[in-house]
Amino acid sequence: MIRTIPRGHRARAGVAVLAALATAALSACAPSTGGEAAADKPLPTATVEDAASFDLDALVAAAKKEGSVLAYDGSGDVKDVAAAFEKKYGIKAEGVKSKAAATAEKMTREGQAGNVTIDVSLFEDGPMLVGQLLPQKVVTTWIPPDLAKDIGEADRNPLMMILKAYVFAYNPKLSPQGCLVKNIWDLTDPAWKGKVMMQDPLGKEVFTQWFTQLSEKGNDKLAAAYEQLGKGKLDTKEKDAAYEWVKRLAKNDPVLTTEDEDVATGVGAPNQTQKRIGLFSISKFRDLEDKNFNMKVCEGLNPWVGFGYPKFATIATKSKHPNAAKLFVHFAMSKEGFDLESASGGVSGNKAVGQSPANPPGLTDWNTQLYRFSSDQLLADFRSRQDIKDFWRVNHS
Repeated sequence: MIRTIPRGHRARAGVAVLAALATAALSACAPSTGGEAAADKPLPTATVEDAASFDLDALVAAAKKEGSVLAYDGSGDVKDVAAAFEKKYGIKAEGVKSKAAATAEKMTREGQAGNVTIDVSLFEDGPMLVGQLLPQKVVTTWIPPDLAKDIGEADRNPLMMILKAYVFAYNPKLSPQGCLVKNIWDLTDPAWKGKVMMQDPLGKEVFTQWFTQLSEKGNDKLAAAYEQLGKGKLDTKEKDAAYEWVKRLAKNDPVLTTEDEDVATGVGAPNQTQKRIGLFSISKFRDLEDKNFNMKVCEGLNPWVGFGYPKFATIATKSKHPNAAKLFVHFAMSKEGFDLESASGGVSGNKAVGQSPANPPGLTDWNTQLYRFSSDQLLADFRSRQDIKDFWRVNHS
């Protein structure tokens, strides 16, 4: 059964109330300042210790004395990472799957109370991270000194552990000639009304971040893609091409869900008879084998087949197991840890490790096929988050 979110004022109001409550909870439990006040503070500098003097064996010994580590992550893969870490080092490790908003609230409350249980957070909500958690000193960034030479300057503050992706996909069994849309603006065409599936942006922060990132960095390519439809130049009264595309997509009655699994099912389930386009995480391509789904990336979609977004590694500032936390981050940034975290695809923040072999067919060049999030825009994303949510809510009516 596909769980979709019904349209109408009641559904939207419910989502809005939940979002407001989550925001209020985070602001209320902030250690000293609210979200905007924290966002005005500069990020703590992420420095790299002298690699020559770094002693991994000494870190392991110190971590063993602390005895345990607890890591939270939006992906269930963290459980496998924790199990492998414990087996390798003999240090008790637990991995917990938790959505970013819930993790942020828990870590903020723990920091305020001085009773920290979460040592490591593998965190996908970059705007929340740079707008609240880092400036409030709930978490900190630690860069493994011996790996730093293979971590780009732009990926250090905060530390990008892995680059993940969302892609537009179709059912090749129903459309053997290839993806039925060639341009991202096609998704806003009346012919695709009610046939595009995705998670509700009001409940999935990475989508609203994608919209704000497009507004900051993607307008030229969006406008150029529109011109290639042969309809002339884009005429809009909105802020920019990104806002116009978001408005048209919202008004085209996309089918919204609460989970990627529902989107993948709606597109590629074995008994599916309706031709749809879905936007979902590349992790769902494991359903090709596990559930005999039929799905393929919309390769060649102009200007992007989807977007790549970072997951960051952070350590609780008041962690009771700081050395075990550092060792866990070190392990996650190594090939051994990455292979477990990227079981469903991704690109490591450690250039020496590279890409996962589990990336879906058709996604071959992450630099050209995907819109890549820019870490230098995370604070702008944080400040624009509510505006873009309100814009989506007004237009998806």
